[in-house]
Amino acid sequence: MTGTTTILLTGADGQLGRSLKDTTPGGVRLISLDREMLDITSAAAVQKAMQEHQPDIVINAAAFTAVDRAEDESEAAHQINGDAVAELARSCRDHDSRLIQISTDFVFPGDGSKPLSPADPTGPGSVYGRSKLAGEQAALEAGDIARVFRTSWVYSEHGHNFVKTMLRLGNSHDELRVVDDQIGSPTYARNLALAVWALADRWPDAHVLHYADAGNCSWFDFAREIFNTAQAIGLLNKVPDISPVSTAEYGAPAPRPAYSVLNTYLTTELLGLQPPVWQTALGQMLSRLQTQNG
Repeated sequence: MTGTTTILLTGADGQLGRSLKDTTPGGVRLISLDREMLDITSAAAVQKAMQEHQPDIVINAAAFTAVDRAEDESEAAHQINGDAVAELARSCRDHDSRLIQISTDFVFPGDGSKPLSPADPTGPGSVYGRSKLAGEQAALEAGDIARVFRTSWVYSEHGHNFVKTMLRLGNSHDELRVVDDQIGSPTYARNLALAVWALADRWPDAHVLHYADAGNCSWFDFAREIFNTAQAIGLLNKVPDISPVSTAEYGAPAPRPAYSVLNTYLTTELLGLQPPVWQTALGQMLSRLQTQNG
């Protein structure tokens, strides 16, 4: 980035937020605000933060991400993922700032079999997906100041995620059941963070982009790779027996896309980066987790 760019980061305590802090490039003055420091659902708090910090770019990594809980807490999900984004976008426009809105594969119906491009029709089946789509629309209504960056199946050494859940369960259970009929692309939050920084730097004309690590798998395949890799580097003493189960049999409250592999060709072309294959990224994350755990 040329000169010093002031960037205000919301949701700084989440997986992406912490990964963005870990990878902040030179020339960036990063204002990291977690939920205790900035309640994005408060218009007054948003206006105060924008006035105080005068950011060049706002990266909104704050979100209601509890997919199943959102089914019972629709109002809260829409307030955080939709209404608050509209206020952020308005405030960015008022302060001549740009906005990067992080979104999700859940905005798609997931009933296809080809990687999804940014222009493909949306049609979320869950409250979470609908709330995130509302946030996308609110951001894009602000015009050229906003960019939407969709991603999928995010994990990291930080916070709560599928990889860390599998490691915990793998160390305490001999048998596990994992869904095998949902297909997507696992994404290491550190790689997503690097892509977000590239977006902030290059600011291409495309208003919606996708980032996910390369390749795809089912949750069952993902779990198997987690266990085998973790055992190989000493993070897991034994690999549990895992059995595939259908989404219907598993019975989660919120509907999930059956197929939500994101096409990242445009991102690769416009941002000049090549996503690593997800297995390689997983190995890197597990190695960092091992170092972090001592």
